[in-house]
Amino acid sequence: MHEFPLCNDCQTEYNDESDRRFHAETIACPACGPHISLCDQTGKILAKREDAITQSCLLIRSGHILAVKGLGGFQLWSDALSHEAVQTLRSRKHRPRKPFAVLFPSIATLREHCLVSPKENALLRSSEAPIVLLKKKPSFALTSLIAPDNPYVGAMLPYTPLHHLLMAELLTPVIATSGNRSDEPIVIDQDTALQRLHGIADAFLTHNRPIARPVDDSVVRTVNHEQSILRRARGYVPRPLLMNTTHDESAALGTTLAVGGQLKSTVAITTHNQVILSQHIGDLSTREAYSQFEQTVTDQLRLFNVQPRAVACDLHPDYHSTLFAHQLGKRLDIPIVPVQHHHAHIVSSMVEHGLQGPVLGVAWDGAGYGPDGTLWGGEFLRCDYSGFERIAHLQPFRLPGGETCMREPRRVAFSLLYEVFGEETLDLDCPPLHSLGASLAKSLATLMDKQVHCPSTTSMGRLFDGISSLLGLCQISTFEGEAAMALEFEGHKGQMGKDCSLETLWPLSNTHDEHSALTIDWRPYIKQLVRQHHRNSAEETARQFHQHLTDIIIAIAEKVESTHIVLSGGVFQNVLLTSLAVAKLQTHGFSVYTSHKAPPNDGGLALGQAMICRASKALQSQ
Repeated sequence: MHEFPLCNDCQTEYNDESDRRFHAETIACPACGPHISLCDQTGKILAKREDAITQSCLLIRSGHILAVKGLGGFQLWSDALSHEAVQTLRSRKHRPRKPFAVLFPSIATLREHCLVSPKENALLRSSEAPIVLLKKKPSFALTSLIAPDNPYVGAMLPYTPLHHLLMAELLTPVIATSGNRSDEPIVIDQDTALQRLHGIADAFLTHNRPIARPVDDSVVRTVNHEQSILRRARGYVPRPLLMNTTHDESAALGTTLAVGGQLKSTVAITTHNQVILSQHIGDLSTREAYSQFEQTVTDQLRLFNVQPRAVACDLHPDYHSTLFAHQLGKRLDIPIVPVQHHHAHIVSSMVEHGLQGPVLGVAWDGAGYGPDGTLWGGEFLRCDYSGFERIAHLQPFRLPGGETCMREPRRVAFSLLYEVFGEETLDLDCPPLHSLGASLAKSLATLMDKQVHCPSTTSMGRLFDGISSLLGLCQISTFEGEAAMALEFEGHKGQMGKDCSLETLWPLSNTHDEHSALTIDWRPYIKQLVRQHHRNSAEETARQFHQHLTDIIIAIAEKVESTHIVLSGGVFQNVLLTSLAVAKLQTHGFSVYTSHKAPPNDGGLALGQAMICRASKALQSQ
């Protein structure tokens, strides 16, 4: 507010000890405070102040898309009741199916469309005011384009004065999604908005109070009546997380910087006995996101007035964050500590629960670079802060076309089938083969036979994708996690089945010798799934798949004889899987820990990296 000097009246009230506005940090009035204005795509002002509110509401009601400057950046608003308006927004933003968040005018209106538990109600009304994923009611009357084929909707309530003014006049739900282009940071100033959101927004409702840095809306959901943060940003940042160390121990170790991964990027610093995790930045593949990542590192170190003694990064050599860490380490002449991806996932959850280890960590996600140079992702690790031992993992399979498999679950399904049936795969009658077509299927078989551009992986996330494709739920993903989400939602519909025989469908074996990691063989399950796909419904199969994974966790936990089990990684954003696993593990006498204060996905990597770095020999020996 330093750009808004107080007028005489406000200055008098600010200095008067008897006035309620005495030394109020946000003191302002219509004469000396920020102003709002409505402008068109060229920046020409159409209306100011109260008229800007009225005209903005008229635009939304008539089906237009409005860019609204909020607290941490611009949002794109459109009428959530209008099928045509939301379709226009999807078309312009090139976002065909990924769910949109909805801003409701009141909790009463929200309850007309969504089921709200006491915990969810508390989250919606909290000072953090996040987007909360809620179950749709059968009477959900908003356009189906908000979250296609999704039983949940991301809901929030007004959290800024401008929101309240707009919603008080609109009195109807609106789409309120991030004001950015795909994979770019949220836009924070008017000039950039006019450039980056040109062709998306029809008009811009702005104010003249500057935004220092982009901070997106936080996204949370409840799992087993507990908060689970999926995107940690506005409202939660920069709230520190406490470490289970004494002040003297922390001071001796000094500050560490952790730069996270490539996707859902965040950075973290340790100072004294705290870890400060930054806001969500996003995918570092774009120039704009990487620039924001660099600025966030600078901001974190400047805001907390610290200099790092070491910098931690992911083990993957090609991540933008890893390359940055090596450049920074050389420039500052400080140790660079590469951290294995899944080790960081488990430790991030250990930190918030005050666990020192060792624990049995179940780290399931899309992919993370392993020490052996392959892509891990279906891991059981015995670990503490200082290191880990690989206890078990999925039977490896190949990804024909590499990263293309992330967008095409049908390729993953083909790989699973080809591992089991070989050339007979080309003659199978199943959804992924229908989607691929004969020509592409033959090309993939050639890649598999010649082992060209077919990296090996143990990824549980990709296994979810493959099963989703085999069940005909999703062949091509339009956003990250779409296939796995479809499998989860189908599983919610299914009935609880009998426990499976792991020895028959998911046999565990030591590939090399009795001291090597256990391998979880999925091939017998795939064989049975294909042979019985006409007998069982997709929802029944999806439910049983989730139950099988829970049984696997139990079996390995009992073999290892570990009493403390930590579940982390992006796969555990799955409510069905997490709920089943926690309930069954607890029934068997295990203590189970999941992420509540930091995301279980890659948004929590920096937290785990920071703590592993502090425990590393590189820092201890300094």
